[in-house]
Amino acid sequence: MDTESTPTSLPVASLVGTTDEGIDAMGGQAEVRIASFPFRIGRESRMVPSTHLASEDLRLNAAPQLNDLYLRDPSRKRLQISREHFAIEYAGGKFFLLDRGSSCGTIVAGRRVGGDRAGGQTELRSGDRIVAGNDSSPCVFRFEIATD
Repeated sequence: MDTESTPTSLPVASLVGTTDEGIDAMGGQAEVRIASFPFRIGRESRMVPSTHLASEDLRLNAAPQLNDLYLRDPSRKRLQISREHFAIEYAGGKFFLLDRGSSCGTIVAGRRVGGDRAGGQTELRSGDRIVAGNDSSPCVFRFEIATD
């Protein structure tokens, strides 16, 4: 008797840049599809030229990969995005945003999650607005759940 079970397929979601700065932070990509969880998002820790794509590997295998998506923080004076900022998780048929102990926190649908390295989590719904950082951060995204 075969005891192996068929793996359950996970849903696909997307992070969509809704501001020019949000799109630029994702290396010029307007949308990033998320098909594996947890999906970790954070800032590239080195200063990079503005023409460098966030999807390119800047670490040159010298440091462990902390994130699945590396964002460029357009704030040159005060950084909004932490190196390990937030993650998108799928559990129990629901999506969640987990703040990974970021400095500025994350705003989801108008509610602050985390900040001051406290962490925290909230459920995500399709269409939720996500701001990486405080309310003055220009890095704004929309969470979408794929319907196909």
